[in-house]
Amino acid sequence: MTHFGYKTVPKDQKQQKVASVFSSVAPSYDIMNDVMSLGIHRSWKDQLISRLGPTLETRLIDVAGGTGDIGLRFLKAGGGNVTILDINPDMLEIGRQKASELCIDGIILYKFLENRLSFLEGNAQDLKGVTDNSFDAYTIAFGIRNCTDIDLVLKEAYRVLKPGGRLLVLEFSKVSNPLVKSIYDWYSFSVIPKMGEKIAKDKDSYQYLVESIRKFPEQEVFAQMIQEAGFKSITFENLTLGVAAIHSGFKL
Repeated sequence: MTHFGYKTVPKDQKQQKVASVFSSVAPSYDIMNDVMSLGIHRSWKDQLISRLGPTLETRLIDVAGGTGDIGLRFLKAGGGNVTILDINPDMLEIGRQKASELCIDGIILYKFLENRLSFLEGNAQDLKGVTDNSFDAYTIAFGIRNCTDIDLVLKEAYRVLKPGGRLLVLEFSKVSNPLVKSIYDWYSFSVIPKMGEKIAKDKDSYQYLVESIRKFPEQEVFAQMIQEAGFKSITFENLTLGVAAIHSGFKL
């Protein structure tokens, strides 16, 4: 058994339930991220890319990255090559559409990026077809908490990274300040599902998403999980008082 938000479900059912959530919310996913976070998620993702510091030599796999928010930021920041992997084809389709419209200084860039950008349908827990030691960096933003077995995800991340490669995980985390936590909890459970009902026409999916945040391990526990997967030099950085955090580790 495992958790699906606050519900307990058989492990072999969670993946399909999560898939249903993201197929439902895919068309409004980016809009809801802006509305729910008041646009702050953009700053968090920019910080993730800043911590990575991509160059033209950097080869990145962005897992659970379907809509392309991280992968396209990586390319715009000067990154070399990115594979955007997601288990959900509906999310990947949103990413492809965004890539086709990627524009800098009035120039649509997709035709210039085709050999540096690829989309791949796959499972973070079993990266079939992805060879060992093949990427310089692995990112996963707001996706790992939806996976059935986080330990397997981290082990696969370790496998596909080159020696010296870096893992970066951006995920919602634990707010420690009691006052901020009370406001955050009220907003999460009283406001966000109603936003989901109004904007995405799906209250239940957003109820699950806010519950899944509370089931994710707190910062220190997740850092220990990263260490147990084999990573070294592990750090984490709280964002917005711990609403989110960036965890980092290296394959040394």
